[in-house]
Amino acid sequence: MAQKIFIDPVTRIEGHAKITIQLDDAGEVEDAHFHVTQLRGFEKFCEGRPFHEMPSLMARICGICPVSHLIASAKACDALLAVHVPPTAANLRRILNLAQIAQSHALSFFYLSSPDLLLGMDADPEKRNLFGVAQMHPQLARDGVRLRQIGQQIIEILGGKRIHPAWVVPGGVSEPLSAEKRAKILAMLPDGIEISLRTLDWFKGIIGGYTEEIRAFAALRTMFLGLTNEDNQLEMYDGFLRLIDADGNIVADELQPENYEQFIVEKVESWSYLKSPFYKPLGYPAGVYRVGPLARLNLVKTCGTPRADEALAYFRTLDSQSSFHYHYARLIEILYCFEKIDELLHTPDILSDRVRAHAEPNSEQGIGLSEAPRGTLIHDYQIDRNGLITRANLVIATGHNNYAMDRSVLEVAKRFVKGAQVTEGMLNRVEAVIRTFDPCLSCSTHAVGQMPLQIQLLAPDGELVEEMRR
Repeated sequence: MAQKIFIDPVTRIEGHAKITIQLDDAGEVEDAHFHVTQLRGFEKFCEGRPFHEMPSLMARICGICPVSHLIASAKACDALLAVHVPPTAANLRRILNLAQIAQSHALSFFYLSSPDLLLGMDADPEKRNLFGVAQMHPQLARDGVRLRQIGQQIIEILGGKRIHPAWVVPGGVSEPLSAEKRAKILAMLPDGIEISLRTLDWFKGIIGGYTEEIRAFAALRTMFLGLTNEDNQLEMYDGFLRLIDADGNIVADELQPENYEQFIVEKVESWSYLKSPFYKPLGYPAGVYRVGPLARLNLVKTCGTPRADEALAYFRTLDSQSSFHYHYARLIEILYCFEKIDELLHTPDILSDRVRAHAEPNSEQGIGLSEAPRGTLIHDYQIDRNGLITRANLVIATGHNNYAMDRSVLEVAKRFVKGAQVTEGMLNRVEAVIRTFDPCLSCSTHAVGQMPLQIQLLAPDGELVEEMRR
């Protein structure tokens, strides 16, 4: 008879979520959903606050990627001031954001996903964790810790602290880079590049053991959205948006971030607190797209740094639609981040003391966009004559991927879950497709609407005594 399988909570992700899998009478998967069950509502918390507080306030949305929110928020405040940020300040912001992306990607790959990749999807869950990785492959575990450390230390050197640095401010940054700090950062980069290259080689060696997962994780075909620039290169801070279809054809190009409301709309579903953005001209769900490392590498010609471009050549041989390859794309971006930081630290004016533009508010609306580890991040603020926030809209990177994550759960469940003999390994694969996206749920849940509420009262022996539903 028909039954429902619950995976609650989804493990090794940031935030709280569950998965429901509905089986039919024959034990085949009929439907499945990815439910984001938490709501934080930062958009409402912001109302009434002075706009200049927003970067520091927005950094508190997330302890994993505070810099991403700091950057996008500061750019929105730059627009409220209607100023041009000094070039040195823009480059220093870029370095901070690249360090953030590198450390966050390392967390995702080594801490959250490497247990599946190293130990296998069917491994004993008591061993399929970071401790199991450290036991079986201690060098890989040390490499993951070191990559995170390098990224976090760069953030600390620049911003004063690793979590919620207050260095990025409206108009630029609060203080220039010293020669001593520059030397400290440069000294760490060779280690980060070496580890990145070693991990890329290791991953290429094990990817052949996951052909079934690669095929199943590619069952959903979507468009891709992300930043690029005039040189058609990987871009994390500035530039314009590009949208391509599942075959790599450009759907829309040179989309300006400040006009995002003309082409991005957010859909609210009853089964999640996480919104589902889509490309407005194509409607929902035809206009659904993915963002993040996989999207960014699919829509550009080159990364723009030599070693990352060499790694990109192998990436081009892979199935560009398979979410499994978010992992390889993430490793390429770590390498790119360290190479790009080195390049930026060698720009002639990087030690300039001109790092902030000062002004009073000159615009009622400010929109800031940058690439976060998980994809395109948009902050949109409106203020009154006193500079107080009257409205804030945050289109979070993980939100862009919501529909794709939900439907990927269904496709993977159809491929691996059989009701007559459900195993832990089957269910782990359903979770694993979510981990490829590396969702950050606590900073992405701002939906308005209702979500089904289910409360069960169980007796000591586990028997259901009473059940309430909203």
